[in-house]
Amino acid sequence: MKYRISNVMVFLLLLVSSVSLAQNPFNTEQLQQEMEKLREEIRYHNKLYYVDNNPVISDGEYDRLWRRLEVLEAAHPELITTDSPTQRVGAAPSGEFGTVTHTVPMLSLAKARDEDDLRAFDQHLKEILGSSADIEYVFEPKIDGLAVEIVYENGILTAGSTRGDGVTGENVTQNVKTIHAVPLKLFHQGNEDVPDRLEARGEVYMDKKTFTALNEKRGFNGEKLFANPRNAAAGSLRQKDPAVTARRRLNVFFYGSGAMVGREFATHWEKLAYFKRVGLRVNPLNRVCHGMDEVIAQFQDLKNSRESLPYEIDGVVVKVNKLRLQKQLGNNAGEPCWAIAYKFPPKQATTKVKDIRIQVGRTGALAPVAVLEEVKIGGVRVSRVSLHNPDEIARKDIRIGDTVLIERAGDVIPDIVKVILSRRVGDERPFVFPERCPVCGTVAHLDGKSIYRCGNLLCPARQIAGFEHFVSRQGMDISGVGPKLIQQLVQAGLLQDVSDFYGITRGQLASLEGMGGKSAQNIVQAIQESKRPTLEHFLYALGIRHVGEHVAHILANHFGNLENLQSASVHDLISIQGIGPETAGSVYEYFREPRNVIVLQNLLDNGVEIVTTP
Repeated sequence: MKYRISNVMVFLLLLVSSVSLAQNPFNTEQLQQEMEKLREEIRYHNKLYYVDNNPVISDGEYDRLWRRLEVLEAAHPELITTDSPTQRVGAAPSGEFGTVTHTVPMLSLAKARDEDDLRAFDQHLKEILGSSADIEYVFEPKIDGLAVEIVYENGILTAGSTRGDGVTGENVTQNVKTIHAVPLKLFHQGNEDVPDRLEARGEVYMDKKTFTALNEKRGFNGEKLFANPRNAAAGSLRQKDPAVTARRRLNVFFYGSGAMVGREFATHWEKLAYFKRVGLRVNPLNRVCHGMDEVIAQFQDLKNSRESLPYEIDGVVVKVNKLRLQKQLGNNAGEPCWAIAYKFPPKQATTKVKDIRIQVGRTGALAPVAVLEEVKIGGVRVSRVSLHNPDEIARKDIRIGDTVLIERAGDVIPDIVKVILSRRVGDERPFVFPERCPVCGTVAHLDGKSIYRCGNLLCPARQIAGFEHFVSRQGMDISGVGPKLIQQLVQAGLLQDVSDFYGITRGQLASLEGMGGKSAQNIVQAIQESKRPTLEHFLYALGIRHVGEHVAHILANHFGNLENLQSASVHDLISIQGIGPETAGSVYEYFREPRNVIVLQNLLDNGVEIVTTP
């Protein structure tokens, strides 16, 4: 279907319409009735096209309805409604995403490794329910995309957010509205009312053809390619400019709900059927299965046809169908007891370990990395794999020169599964873990059971890794500042601690090799625009040990401002739910380290202002 007509065409149609309206004017009520009728017709045909896959009019007929509505709305902007199909892209680019707290947490799922795990899951549920009868399950393909929650109030889309950490997600409402398969207003006919509030949950994805075309275009323009469709979908949905998201042609399948007020169902299958009736797209490969044997048979069929699908899936989700039983089974340790994910076997390949090298992270951890003969797994080229720590190397007996089996865990993170011992020829070399930091020469100390660290706070590798962490999107979000530029700034003596970012001038940047005046100006502007972070982003950017995105969020919510956190005692910190003794000690010590106190003051003196979120 087409959704846009040229500006010239709209202008001409508007002139014709204006003349017509002047000769035979409508009253406001008649205009509203016609415009709402057009909107309802367009919503109806959108549902047939996107949800039912059964269009009943041609593109030309659809375009005529669309053009008529556009003309009337252009002539009478005061009568445009926010749920009109024409209003998908209407917001200006956003400087930063806000956050949304989910009414009902978006929990992760327990995972089955094999068929035995599925049968054990089934048997466990029967024991809890006190019945030997087969349980009715809903079988759903697990879309490889980005989980979202879209809120409808009285049928109108009011909010869209990512899953985030399950409790809090990012507000991507304007971007969600650009997805044509997401109705701005729920469709309903007859006496069937829409819920007062529906928190619909789904998976946003990019189909294979769109992904291929996008990467071809990015390659032609010299832009970085997306690794896979999931990364492309996530990056597209989180664009600051909704117009960019709209061009990426994302799609969605809905699979469940958070809170729902005003509607009740006996089964999950009934809920999915209702979703389809109101215009929420559900996967046509969903099935009701009577017992685990049927689930496993469906899994094998889907596994065999997986590659022929137009979108990526990485497994299936199996859910108890009766909602009464779901409620009875409840949740355990942050996972629903009534559902389980069963992923396809990861894609694997064999290759050779050319070398093992040490990377020094921002916390000083010495991380061994295997350098591999490049191999392609699931469409992604892999040449380096983390070996985690010395114990992992010893446990798997990985040696330089070994032939190893590689897999992408969850089809994403590459990992060495095992050494293929039958391929050893005798000249493989065991790796000897260094006693000193390979960058600065400081003696490495054992931290815990298996992690060696460089304790030199001025170690160049630690500093550079810390700088990269500071400018990252989750931190200060300084676009255009990457590893190469950071290396140049350090070598030029312009960057000794993170506060130095805010003293760098356009002239200093322009003097660096490969840096033009325009690029230098853009970076200076990005640095200036990063000066007003939220406390959550600021804490993450500082790189305090044990403080990732989730802990930064907890601390920011609890203390509200930096001053309160700086003055907190260890006891204050430990008393916060989600903060353990190790994290509390790390945070407390960070704010009492004299060097850190100086850097923090320099950041504030250089114009960094932490904003308070409501």
